[in-house]
Amino acid sequence: MSEEPEVLCEKCGSAGLIVLNRPKALNALSLAMVRGMAAALDAWETDPAVTRIVITGAGEKAFCAGGDIRSLHDLGKAGKHEEALTFWREEYVLNHRIKTYPKPYVALVDGIVMGGGVGVSLHGTFRVAGDRWLFAMPEVGIGFFPDVGGTYALPRLPGATGIWLALTGARIRRADAVALGLATHSVPSASMDALREALIAGEDVEAAIARFATAAEPAPHAPSRAVINRCFSAPTVPEILARLDAEAPQSDFAAEAAATMRTKSPTSLRLTHEQMLRGAKLDFASAMKLEYRMVTRILQGHDFYEGIRAVVIDKDQNPVWDPPSLDAVADSAVARYFEPLQQELPL
Repeated sequence: MSEEPEVLCEKCGSAGLIVLNRPKALNALSLAMVRGMAAALDAWETDPAVTRIVITGAGEKAFCAGGDIRSLHDLGKAGKHEEALTFWREEYVLNHRIKTYPKPYVALVDGIVMGGGVGVSLHGTFRVAGDRWLFAMPEVGIGFFPDVGGTYALPRLPGATGIWLALTGARIRRADAVALGLATHSVPSASMDALREALIAGEDVEAAIARFATAAEPAPHAPSRAVINRCFSAPTVPEILARLDAEAPQSDFAAEAAATMRTKSPTSLRLTHEQMLRGAKLDFASAMKLEYRMVTRILQGHDFYEGIRAVVIDKDQNPVWDPPSLDAVADSAVARYFEPLQQELPL
């Protein structure tokens, strides 16, 4: 018997329905899934019967917990950099396709949404959050950076909240997601199937979502926003840490954020902060091209492989970063990640 496809793409009523279908792997994105989605979006763009796209994740745990980083690690370690880059290149092109898609794109997200899952949901027209929504961009903890359009989206969140999420990998639930604009609507998990059926039946997209939407709960991180804005607006990573340390005696939030950052890859922290500063001034296509430059250089470094080893393979949670400290990361080394490539991302 053949296994089920990793992504299901079919026309249902008025909808082009995409189901990320690797529930045992928390619907982690593979190259086959990226290609399947891209082909479906191409076909549905010119199909008058399809008036909206609806994307969901199979199972109850995750919408999509990210890319298949273990396989990317293995390709890079084996020196198959071009093969690994093929995944990121096509994934980033897909992210841009979603951002610019001419039909309403509705992500029904009820579970974990991280990394690659953010890339196939956040840039669409509507991000509908169920009760189980759990968002994070935790890449600095694996020697990477918040990609899949994070360069564009995170600096545009209110105040310095995007920089906070990028540098700490903090996890947030639905109420904070709605407050920050990461989610456009809050819908109870029990209503998600009915909403999907209404969208398939051809009901006006905005009206259908509004019919099932509920008022968002108070955002748990709202009281910390002033601290976030004061500290994460600092011009450098060391200064962010200094401001957090200064707030720590009277703020458990600041103390925890500083402690968390000190466990992350120093190179990733420096890269990600520079990425956020640059991303605030870029359009979406330019942001995706910047990310492709960064990932091309990441594959040639140390920390990505060490981060995956410590977190995913050996699971000792004790990565040995190189360089080991922020002070040891040279400005010239950071700048190199952003330099143009001979073959840029084809957008």
